[in-house]
Amino acid sequence: MAPFANLFAALLFVSLLCKGNFQCVPNDIAISQKMTGFQIHGMTEWNVTISNNCLCSQSEVKLDCRGFQTTKSVDPSILAVTDTECLVNNGLPIFKSNPVIFTYAQDPKFDFKLISSQIACS
Repeated sequence: MAPFANLFAALLFVSLLCKGNFQCVPNDIAISQKMTGFQIHGMTEWNVTISNNCLCSQSEVKLDCRGFQTTKSVDPSILAVTDTECLVNNGLPIFKSNPVIFTYAQDPKFDFKLISSQIACS
């Protein structure tokens, strides 16, 4: 009976471990915005928080940035903007407990959409 219990416990552990690895999806990246109450060059300033709601880290986070035209510069190590997409956090991992935060100024608010990310569970 003891060998069966040990085998069951081991299988349960592996099952839970695998379930944790496969539960994460790119859509676990959440993007929220709120007005700061300030105007920059006549445009509304927005505070953006990019959070990872997964226990696994996500790196190489890319957003669709077509039409993004801020009047306030954004640190390119936080948001590197090209013609069509933006790379978040220099491609470095975003962890559940450490969101990426930046501000920009544009009217109306820009609707950032996730293109892709790399999920890494260890």
